[in-house]
Amino acid sequence: MIHSLSGGIIADYENLIYAFVAIDGGEKAWFISPFPLIKVGDRVKVPFGRTTAEGEVLRVECVTKQTAPYPVNRTREIEEILQ
Repeated sequence: MIHSLSGGIIADYENLIYAFVAIDGGEKAWFISPFPLIKVGDRVKVPFGRTTAEGEVLRVECVTKQTAPYPVNRTREIEEILQ
C-alpha cells in the first residue's frame, strides 16, 4: 500500500485472480479465484443467487483492484475446483 503525506491511501496494488465463468444454464459472470492454479476449462462450483451452481472457466486474468473487470467489493469467490 502507498500512503499519501496527508495520511490517506493512494492505491492498493494487491494482485487478484479473476475468472470469467459460464454457469450451467447460460449465465456468465466474473468471480475472484482463491486458487492460484485455476485455468481455462476447469469446472468450478460458484455461488449463484442463494445457492451454488457449476460452471466452466472461460477466461482467467491476474489484476489489481484498479484494473479488475468488475468491482472487487461486488465480486463473489469461487468455492471449489471440481474434478
